[in-house]
Amino acid sequence: MFPPNIPRATYRLQLHRDFTFAHAEAVVPYLAALGISHLYVSPILKARAGSQHGYDIIDHNALNPELGDRAAFEALCARLAEYGMGLVVDFVPNHMGVGGADNAWWLDVLEWGEDSPYARFFDIDWQPPRRELKGKVLLPFLGDHYGAILERGELVPKFDRDEGTLSVWYWEHRYPIAVRDYPEILQAAVRPGPGDDLLDVVLDFRALAAGQAGRSAQSRRSRSVQCKARLAGLVAVKPALGDAIDAALAKLAQDPARLHDLLERQSYRVSYWRVAADEINYRRFFDRSGGCAGIYLKLQGLFLRLQHRLPRHCHRQRKNLDKRSCPFEVLSIFAKLNMILPQLCPLVRFDVIMRFLCRMAKAKVLSGVMPPNTLACP
Repeated sequence: MFPPNIPRATYRLQLHRDFTFAHAEAVVPYLAALGISHLYVSPILKARAGSQHGYDIIDHNALNPELGDRAAFEALCARLAEYGMGLVVDFVPNHMGVGGADNAWWLDVLEWGEDSPYARFFDIDWQPPRRELKGKVLLPFLGDHYGAILERGELVPKFDRDEGTLSVWYWEHRYPIAVRDYPEILQAAVRPGPGDDLLDVVLDFRALAAGQAGRSAQSRRSRSVQCKARLAGLVAVKPALGDAIDAALAKLAQDPARLHDLLERQSYRVSYWRVAADEINYRRFFDRSGGCAGIYLKLQGLFLRLQHRLPRHCHRQRKNLDKRSCPFEVLSIFAKLNMILPQLCPLVRFDVIMRFLCRMAKAKVLSGVMPPNTLACP
C-alpha cells in the first residue's frame, strides 16, 4: 500500500539515542489511528555522538548508528508502508558539525589549510580583514583566553600510535599538526648514535617538507600518508620509540613559548569562544561557539558529493531539504536535485518543493528583494 504523494497530515518525531528507529516503529499504529499520512523525522545521517537534534552531521554517507542500523531503518519503512503511511526525512546538506575530533573533512582542512581538497567545501573566508587570520580558520572553542589556557597547560600535544599522527588536543577538540612540523617534533625523540630507525622516518618527513614547493598538493598528501603509515608501523614493532615520542611531546607541552610558535605555524588559530561573534571567519549555525559550519552549496562538485550521500535505500520515501538558511541564489541546486532524485528515489515528488520555492522566489523578485536573474523558474 503506497502513501499519498502529498502529505495530508504529518507528525514530527525527534530521533536521538534514547528514541531510535525502533521506538519510532512502535508508535506507527498509534499515529495511523490519529489519521497521520506521513511521519516526519529529524535528520537520520551520522551526527555527533550524543546529539539530541541530529543537525550536527559529521558524515553524510552513513546512518546515525545511535538511531539504529540499516535493518532497523528499513523495518521502520516497512511498518509505515504496512499502514499506508509515508516518511519525510529532514536532509540538511548546508552545514556540518565541526570542532571535536570526529569530522574527517574538517580535520583535513585544519591539517592542510587551503591545500585541503575539502577547504572549498566549507564556507570559509581565507582572506579576512584581520591580518593575523589570513590563510587561517578561527577555532573559537577555548573556555578562556588563549594565553591563560596555554600557560595552564591545557593545550596538550599527543601522538596517535595507530595513525602515526601528531595533534594538539584541548579536551575533546583535536587540532592536527601540519606534516611540515613533524621533523622538528620527532627529531627530539631520536636517540644519539647509529641504527635509529626513527631517524630514517624523520628524514622522510624532512624530505617531504623540503620538497613541498615543487610538489602538487595531491602528491604531498599521498607522500604524507606513506610517511605516517611507516611511523605507525615502526612504533607498533618498537613501542619504545612511541614512548620516546610521548616524552618529547611532554617536554613540548611544558614549554608554552615553543608550543605557541608551533600553533602559530598552523592553518588555524585557536581562540576564546567569546571572540566568535566578532572574529569568526566561517559561516556558522545555531550557537555562539561555531559548532556547526556552513557548507558552500554553490560549489557543484560538493553538491554532487552530497547527492550521492542521500540514503539510496529510502526509495518510496520523501526528503525535506533544510532550506531555512539556503540563500535563494542556490535554487539551481534544487533544480539539479529535481533531476537527480527520481533516479535514487523513484516515487519522490520533489517537484512540489520546487514549485513552492519558485513561487517564493518570484514573489521576492516582484517585491524588489531579489535580482530578476536569480533563477529562471518554470
